[in-house]
Amino acid sequence: MADEEQPKDHVPPGDSPPTADKSDIESNVKSRSTWLRLVFMLVIFVIYAVSRFVVLAVVVLQFLWVLFTAETNKQLGELGQSLATFTYQVIRYLSFNSDERPFPFDLEWPPGKEAD
Repeated sequence: MADEEQPKDHVPPGDSPPTADKSDIESNVKSRSTWLRLVFMLVIFVIYAVSRFVVLAVVVLQFLWVLFTAETNKQLGELGQSLATFTYQVIRYLSFNSDERPFPFDLEWPPGKEAD
């Protein structure tokens, strides 16, 4: 057992993990770009919340269309696809996986056709 290497996250007793310098934390808290991103995140989240109602309407309308015509509505399908892509872009931005702000800021409204 003595030959085994300690896990990388193991901190021997008495040692403390490396911590961020107080000035680093202070500069992060005072960063204008971080607070500006928060504002954009809140606005985009509100737009995302509204888009959920549009998705619900598309789902209900598409179901009713299929119920009465036995086929899907192409325009509703394309709108659903573009809403799905928009949702993907929003989640990527809100979770800090992308710095591109979704529609209506940095990106255009996503197309309704699936990429082949």
